[in-house]
Amino acid sequence: MAEPAERSGQRQLRPAPLVFEPAEATADPEHFFDLESIEDPRELLARATELTLAFRAATDRATEFQAIAAAQLADPRRFDRLTAADVAERAEWTEDYALKMIEFGRGLIRTNGRPAEE
Repeated sequence: MAEPAERSGQRQLRPAPLVFEPAEATADPEHFFDLESIEDPRELLARATELTLAFRAATDRATEFQAIAAAQLADPRRFDRLTAADVAERAEWTEDYALKMIEFGRGLIRTNGRPAEE
């Protein structure tokens, strides 16, 4: 397992891949990416850490895509543009948060048109 980013001084670019679980596995509420079947605590810690990093990376990336979509929906050049309040309602955000996400998305679009590749 790679050293955590905080200790290595580098950002871990591609954490463990998130593997989609089969429908049968998700029917069991105790099942979670097969972690419950790992008996060795060292292996369990390593895999759980990999999943934690992968979920964090996925959350960051999804948030960037949310921001870009919000900025595109609120673009004043669109004839069907939405207000920040409309964006907030669709995304279940507060209006203040929607304004921040719209601005964040505009910055991402200005920089490279989409979230940075990991």
